Amino acid sequence: MPLDKIISLTGCTIYQQDYLVLSDVNLDIRKGEFVYIIGKVGSGKSSLIKTLNGQLVLREGEGLVAGFDLKKLKRRELPLLRRKLGIVFQDFQLLTDRSVHANLEFVLKATGWKNRKEIEERIAEVLEKVGLGTKGYKMPHQLSGGEQQRVVIARALLNDPDIILADEPTGNLDPETSEDIILLLKDISKNGRAVLMATHNYTLLKKHTARTLKCEDGRITERDHNVELEFIN
Repeated sequence: MPLDKIISLTGCTIYQQDYLVLSDVNLDIRKGEFVYIIGKVGSGKSSLIKTLNGQLVLREGEGLVAGFDLKKLKRRELPLLRRKLGIVFQDFQLLTDRSVHANLEFVLKATGWKNRKEIEERIAEVLEKVGLGTKGYKMPHQLSGGEQQRVVIARALLNDPDIILADEPTGNLDPETSEDIILLLKDISKNGRAVLMATHNYTLLKKHTARTLKCEDGRITERDHNVELEFIN
């Protein structure tokens, strides 16, 4: 795989249990690239993301993600792959019984960080990056939806991943907040990380154009973002 390619799928077939979701998937994403993936509910967007993070087994085709061969991936290698990935969920999945700082500390300790000073510095760095430098002491319920999603993005950045996989990250947010989140993710991609974002937010997609892939009829096709997006309705 060329040095700047961070995701490469060739002739892949993607299953959800025994149900065929996508076939003949051919996809290359480079470092620093921001890519939308669109399509109706059930069209395969989430299944693609789950395949890339090793949650779904790749049965057919060739798949390389951040240097890992998805076909040969062993269970013990999953944590190593996932350290290369940052996952941003629509429903946040924050631990509600602890502060923002403690949420981030939990992830770092779970992924092998032990040095107290390094942990504190990393938490401060990622919170600053997402504009929440003074909110570490807050509990999740004390934050707005947009702020909670920023915490989720900070969590995704903790281990300095090569790839951010964002599954409908603006799905529960108002339009203005959604725009802030997309701008933040685009900014993250400019620092060399690949960002793959599944979305239904076609208004923002038209406003903030980028390479766009569509899941439809069991296939993934590339769409020209300069063309009017009537195909998404």
